[in-house]
Amino acid sequence: MAYRRKTPDYAPKAKTFALNITSMTDMFTILLVFLLQTYSTADFKVEPVQGVSLPLSNATTEPTKAVQVSLTKTELIIEGRTIASLDQGHFGKADLESSDSNFIKPLFSELEKFAKEKADDPSVKEGKVVFQADSSLSYDMIRKVMYTASMAGFPKLKMATVVGN
Repeated sequence: MAYRRKTPDYAPKAKTFALNITSMTDMFTILLVFLLQTYSTADFKVEPVQGVSLPLSNATTEPTKAVQVSLTKTELIIEGRTIASLDQGHFGKADLESSDSNFIKPLFSELEKFAKEKADDPSVKEGKVVFQADSSLSYDMIRKVMYTASMAGFPKLKMATVVGN
């Protein structure tokens, strides 16, 4: 009678190991897409003021460092400081020049003060302004801010918008 030799239980068995990397590749692809979409190469970031609904635009120009002026439905803000209040979407008579209804006195004085304080800043020397305006405001209100900013020595005005269709 022939006996067959049994392999002991402790002996290593031949195994094949297959690595399934499909799910790992999917995870890294999603992570890469997320990082690419949130990565910004701009050296200046524009944060929308609370309560401002910015208009939509197809422009994708990166923002540059500039004085930030914001016009909401209720107030005019420069660099986070409220300088004038609006009543039902309009400036009060005390805020406007009596001889020129497009001239906003508090905005002009604040921009002049800002220009003196930051005289060594290149964006101030060039007269750059990033302007955030609520999309529901009338063009007349926006025009008054643009006019006054240019009179104060800030003629290079860029509107902040939200990229969309």
